[in-house]
Amino acid sequence: MTTENAQTMQAVVQDRAGGPEVLRLTEVPRPVPGPAEILVRVHAAGVNPVDWKVRERGFAFYGQQPPFTVGWDVSGVVEEVGPGVTLFAPGDEVFGMPRFPQVASGYAEYVTAPSRHFARVPEGLGHVRAAALPLAALTAWQALVDTADVRPGQRVLIHAAAGGVGHLAVQIAKARGAYVIGTASAGKHDFLRGLGADELIDYTAQDFAETVRDVDIVIDTIGGEYAGRSLRTLKRGGTLVAIVPPAEDFPWEQAREAGVRAVFVMVEADGTGMKEIAALVESGQLRAEVAATFPLAEAGRAHELGETNRTAGKIVLTVADRP
Repeated sequence: MTTENAQTMQAVVQDRAGGPEVLRLTEVPRPVPGPAEILVRVHAAGVNPVDWKVRERGFAFYGQQPPFTVGWDVSGVVEEVGPGVTLFAPGDEVFGMPRFPQVASGYAEYVTAPSRHFARVPEGLGHVRAAALPLAALTAWQALVDTADVRPGQRVLIHAAAGGVGHLAVQIAKARGAYVIGTASAGKHDFLRGLGADELIDYTAQDFAETVRDVDIVIDTIGGEYAGRSLRTLKRGGTLVAIVPPAEDFPWEQAREAGVRAVFVMVEADGTGMKEIAALVESGQLRAEVAATFPLAEAGRAHELGETNRTAGKIVLTVADRP
């Protein structure tokens, strides 16, 4: 994909909140990197549930009015560097989750963001797989490592283990020496065993709250009543980490009474975390499963697929000529 005018670029824009049909590819001004920022020519952009939630509801928390562009996961090549940047130079391949939860406009040919929101793409990974990693892998890392301090031998229960965050959390927990239990439909069990899961629960046939016990850490990627039920699996002193905003009936008091730590984690842009993720990729301990790819112009179709909640792994948009 190319743009004749060097001062403009193509981006997926929406003029109003709504369904996938509001996403349209159009010409917009190309951003310019400011101090400590880099301009990245995007080769691939990851698709995450937050993308379609914002598309549907708008940036309510930040007062961002349409038109706007969603997207945070990007992988590409540094085109320019702003004043004060020392980490990268034009031509470097980088990936990251810039600016989250502020607007990053990742569904576009170019993105600007602070240089320390990125890391170098591991050699041989490729931009499609690199773009599938940042938001989901950082979420898993910040939940398991930064928040729960997962340690060797601990028992970790991961809900929706085959999902975007879940399948990466399985691998990160295994890399840290944990015993991993995952909930997923039976058709995804072989996939998860291949990632290292030790024990799997078919949530369509079994109640995990009745069969799983003595867990040290629960990663709740679903929300709703899963949080309350998960308390029954945790040992005293365990940790429940919710990565979806807790509802009004979130069991804070029940957790305290049970001697369990319950926390909500919102992922943050984190160059140091990105380096840790890159190191896991390079050591062969972490890989992103790409369920499907779509060209940038078909972002609406990508959202339609994602909203079925039936994919294993991540959906990625290919942007530049060499994804």
